[in-house]
Amino acid sequence: MASCAIVSFRLGMADGVSVVARNWQRALEQLGFEVCTVAGEGPVDRTVPGLAIGATSPAATAAAGLTGEVHEALADADLVVVENLCTIPLNLPAARAVAEVLAGRPAVLHHHDPPWQRAQWAHITELPPHDPAWRHVTINRLTRAEMHDRGFDATCIYNGFPVDTGHADRAGVRQRLGIGDDDLVLAHPVRAIPRKDVPTAVRMAEELGGTYWLWGPAEDGYDAELRRILANARCPVIEGTNGEGAADLYGAADAVLYPSTWEGFGNPPVEAAIHRRPAAVGPYPVARELAGLGLRWYPTTEVESIRAAIARPDAERLEHNRRVAVEHLSLDTMRRRIAALLDDAGWLA
Repeated sequence: MASCAIVSFRLGMADGVSVVARNWQRALEQLGFEVCTVAGEGPVDRTVPGLAIGATSPAATAAAGLTGEVHEALADADLVVVENLCTIPLNLPAARAVAEVLAGRPAVLHHHDPPWQRAQWAHITELPPHDPAWRHVTINRLTRAEMHDRGFDATCIYNGFPVDTGHADRAGVRQRLGIGDDDLVLAHPVRAIPRKDVPTAVRMAEELGGTYWLWGPAEDGYDAELRRILANARCPVIEGTNGEGAADLYGAADAVLYPSTWEGFGNPPVEAAIHRRPAAVGPYPVARELAGLGLRWYPTTEVESIRAAIARPDAERLEHNRRVAVEHLSLDTMRRRIAALLDDAGWLA
């Protein structure tokens, strides 16, 4: 059986890259690969601490030592998928080490957030690296076009999602989280960082007269600001997911708030469509790209529209969104596109 290693800063966690990597793992296993996960942190098969975001210890980041550890972790892989680690500059020594180890080897560099899309990293030009042996994949057409302008030949493969939703334990989840049966609950399925625009989501929950439900923790030094925002919220606040599954979480919510100012993709609005929940979505560029597939969301500027959608669910619209998501953004669709990419490169297991 052919082997594949998926490598990133962290894997097996709740961040978007981890979620996408987990779905790629499922697809690769269905294509006949034995998959091993490698990361700096998280519940992975092989841990290389120097790959973690912000790894700073001399032992972890010393160039020769880190390159040796990466080589050992990836030595037995017939194919390597690099999830964003060689794209976003959160650990440049790690990106350099992975690129050195993979030179001339079959590898897919899966790009979520290239540096030029963020003002604070626009000056970094060494990422992404390139080697003639590699294939580059973006998660949206916008980034594919931007990479083409920079001399990269890339393929766009949209993120794929499980579409077999099963039965949602709405009552059970609400009981475990202390939410009443008749309470209006507005889910914000994100980690708390500035571009997720927590203040706007809280303000919408206040205007709707509902409970603001933040699923993820604060990151990137946003802890103090988040505590201030939530302390001043004029609505009930719930934090965390209590380890519940996606179907149950979306089933327990009445609507999804997603006022992000920038996303490389934006998984929650798609998941909301799959689970037949109305979503209020901010006008970030890739949201407009996904809407071009046929998804019909509510603008975050039109609170009354989302209020009406909650009070009188539009069954036709909800079913339409689910059909679009199943057609264009399912795991099956993503797996077929991955298979075509690997077949073209001669890498199919």
